[in-house]
Amino acid sequence: TARRFSRDDNSYQVKTVGVFYFMDTNKLIGLAAGSLAGGFARYFLAGMAYRVFGTGFPHGTFVVNMSGCLFLGLLDSLAEEKFLLGPNARLLLMIGFCGAFTTFSTLILETNNLLKGGEILRAVVNAGGSLVLGLVLLRLGGALGKLI
Repeated sequence: TARRFSRDDNSYQVKTVGVFYFMDTNKLIGLAAGSLAGGFARYFLAGMAYRVFGTGFPHGTFVVNMSGCLFLGLLDSLAEEKFLLGPNARLLLMIGFCGAFTTFSTLILETNNLLKGGEILRAVVNAGGSLVLGLVLLRLGGALGKLI
C-alpha cells in the first residue's frame, strides 16, 4: 500500500483546545532547533556555492536543493528501512532541519513515496503541478504586489 504523509508515530500529535494546537514542549524545542540549524546551513552552503561558482546561475539554490534531497533520502532510509530514527529524531532532522534547509527535498520525497505506492499519475501531478502552479502563483503574487 502507498505510504501516506501522516506518520504512524506521534510526531504530529497535538492537543486541541478550541482553535489552538499545542505540541509537547520537547517536540517544539526539537523542531525549533532543527529549523534554526537548517536555516543557517542553507544560508552558509548557498553562499559558499555562489562564491565558488559565481552568480550567473542560481548555483546556491541548486546545491542546497540537491544536497537536501540526498540528505532527506538518507534520513528516510534510516527511519523507514533501518528503523534508526524515532519520532523525535524525525521531527528534529527531517521536518525541522530539512524543512528549513529546503522544501524541495520534501517535494521529491513525497513524489517518490507516491511512485513507490504505484500512484504514478499523482506523482506527476504533485511534481509537475508544484512546479507549474508554483511559478504561476509566484508571478500572480508579484503582480498583486505591484498593485498595492
